[in-house]
Amino acid sequence: MKVVFLGVGDAFDENVPNNSHLIVSDTKLMLDCGLTAPYQLWKHNSDKDFLDAVFISHQHADHFFGIPPMFVRIMSEGREVPPNIICSKDLKDIIRNNMNMGYKGAFDSGKALRFIEAKPGKQVKLNELKLSFVATEHIMPNLAIKVSDGRHSVCYSGDGDFNEKAEKLYRKTDLLIHETYKFEEKIGGHGSIIEVIEMATRNKVKCLALTHINRFERRKRLEEIKEHIKKMDIKVIVPESLEEYSF
Repeated sequence: MKVVFLGVGDAFDENVPNNSHLIVSDTKLMLDCGLTAPYQLWKHNSDKDFLDAVFISHQHADHFFGIPPMFVRIMSEGREVPPNIICSKDLKDIIRNNMNMGYKGAFDSGKALRFIEAKPGKQVKLNELKLSFVATEHIMPNLAIKVSDGRHSVCYSGDGDFNEKAEKLYRKTDLLIHETYKFEEKIGGHGSIIEVIEMATRNKVKCLALTHINRFERRKRLEEIKEHIKKMDIKVIVPESLEEYSF
């Protein structure tokens, strides 16, 4: 198993693509698909049949507005069945409407979108992968996810600050990809770098990847952030877009 950090930026960073990641195992699972995510995926692998499923954490444009162009492109290139979309029940009609607004009639008879429902407490089997979900603290309902292949596990926060249930999900995971909007400050249902590192440390996370850093923090304080994480008792990384992490 490996992870490709397709994009690591906030919603409005013109230099760093939207927060989106790819789990590469026998099954290929994309974690969120914002506005810029399809182009990052195609840079990594442009094969129409490469992707098996997409997980959508919540209803914000930088996490799901990339689905229409991505799906229309791969189907226009001759893919027979679209990837599964893993999301909460409430997001299904929203994603359908977004697809219809962007490309009306592209998905009708014979090529319908395929959904797998995600909800807290439910486990989903996706080939060799086992998926688990918890709700976290954000301004929109948000699901964090844990993906395990039986040997290694990856957790992804989507957007949203951690809570007690999230800490339990993240505990002792091999890689936690967590949004950290500001260095010290908690704002708008986001975690801070300081508090997320403290949480990951007490839950014995093996590696913490800090993503979705506010664009101004990234431009002005990135070196300060990197110096800070050198002092930590756990492994903490600030990945760049298209960087890979292998187990």
